[in-house]
Amino acid sequence: MQQDKHPDYHPVVFRDRAAGYAFLTRSTASSDETIEWDDGETYPVVDVEISSESHPFYTGKARTVDTEGRVARFERRYGGPEQQGGREADR
Repeated sequence: MQQDKHPDYHPVVFRDRAAGYAFLTRSTASSDETIEWDDGETYPVVDVEISSESHPFYTGKARTVDTEGRVARFERRYGGPEQQGGREADR
């Protein structure tokens, strides 16, 4: 591998402000702000708005919005299971 071609890859703490959660990982991200971690070392800290701790998909709090009964409207427009069965009997 050629030297001086790759960015500096170092330990960084990412802090999710919404969830109050922080995790230590390796990254090329940098920050002027630092934090003292549980192991007594000081690492740069990068604040993020959302992570897997606060994202609705990962937390199971995702909502499915069914405005105006989309399934019912689809079945009225294109025929529901009861109409599908009638067509099968004609064949």
